[in-house]
Amino acid sequence: MGHDHSHSHGIAASGTGTAKHRKRLVAVLCITLAVVVIQIAGALLSGSLALLADAGHMLSDAAGVSIALVAAWIAERPASDQRTYGYQRAEVLAALANALVLIVIAVVIVTEAIRRLGSAPEVQTDVMLAAAVLGAVANLISLLILRGAQKESLNVRGAYLEVLGDLLGSFAVIAAAIVILVTGYQAADTVASVLIALMIVPRAWHLLRDVVDVLLEACPKGVDVNLIREHILAVDGVVSVHDIHIWTITSGVPVFSAHVVVEDAAMSASGADRVLDKLVSCLGSHFDTDHCTFQLEPVSHAEHEAHQHA
Repeated sequence: MGHDHSHSHGIAASGTGTAKHRKRLVAVLCITLAVVVIQIAGALLSGSLALLADAGHMLSDAAGVSIALVAAWIAERPASDQRTYGYQRAEVLAALANALVLIVIAVVIVTEAIRRLGSAPEVQTDVMLAAAVLGAVANLISLLILRGAQKESLNVRGAYLEVLGDLLGSFAVIAAAIVILVTGYQAADTVASVLIALMIVPRAWHLLRDVVDVLLEACPKGVDVNLIREHILAVDGVVSVHDIHIWTITSGVPVFSAHVVVEDAAMSASGADRVLDKLVSCLGSHFDTDHCTFQLEPVSHAEHEAHQHA
């Protein structure tokens, strides 16, 4: 007979990566929006495309953080019979939207830069430099706020990477302003805007790749299936294991399931409980996976099981 067991019978939405760091995201959102307003004003006054590109990038960051916060709120809605995992995947969809917005911003920047080739307008470097320095300081503060949390959530990591890119973008704008101030080479502004676009694309790609891994239910990074199999086989009474599945519901919520073949003698009530307790303890302590589901199968029934996966 089959036997199902789960160490944790539900996943609390409050345990998701984004929800745990909501205050950090709100702080970064406020800082980012304030700088966006200043940089847009500075770009309009100075005529700097690089500064406008940096402002556009930061605006996309603000949009991404806003989406993440709304998604975290949606993810807190309880599970139902129709949505047994609740709405926690909303966080992953928010990260997907964030990545796509970054790609669109990069395309717009490059298109405008191409349009300006050969006819770069004169830039007011004093306004451009002041706004860029202010943006760099704000981005540095935001990085420090997010640094400790960016490993726990796709959305927080996305925000962290975006702010890091913003900081590099601010440095590019500062460098362009200095070049124009010293040499009068106005095209430096256009070059800086293209560099900002090139910095956006790899970060968007990495975030998009991580989101796709979650949506395709790929094995979480750093998890060794063979090592998990070895630990399961080391439990007394276990003969073999098959149909191992490891995936991620959302950031910080890994899930594990497997069919475990045990000796017939271990299928008594006390024996099954002992095996299950050891399996759950093993997965929780060695692989930081609390949400585990095991189906126990006696050796005499194993031949009736169709092995579908690892």
